[in-house]
Amino acid sequence: MDYEKLDAAAAERELASLDGWELKPEGDAIFKSFKFKTFIEAFGFMTECAMRAEKLNHHPEWFNSYSRVDVLLTTHAAKGLTQHDFKLARAMDKAYLRRN
Repeated sequence: MDYEKLDAAAAERELASLDGWELKPEGDAIFKSFKFKTFIEAFGFMTECAMRAEKLNHHPEWFNSYSRVDVLLTTHAAKGLTQHDFKLARAMDKAYLRRN
């Protein structure tokens, strides 16, 4: 699998195409907090995203607290951001929109 690290300009362009994602200060990861009405909705979101992550062979760092899911995406193999991070971010946004 191609894990080519994006340069800062490419990462900024990709980030601009997303809604609500933040670039971490170090520039090597993106973050978003998803909020749901219930724990079950949050868990369903995580389940759907886990299946997509497995298909992409790219897995998030995430944390769930009741109805909130905090997500951090980075590509450890590239020591920064790659297209895989942005593909998974888009898939997560779509999964979220289906629930809201």
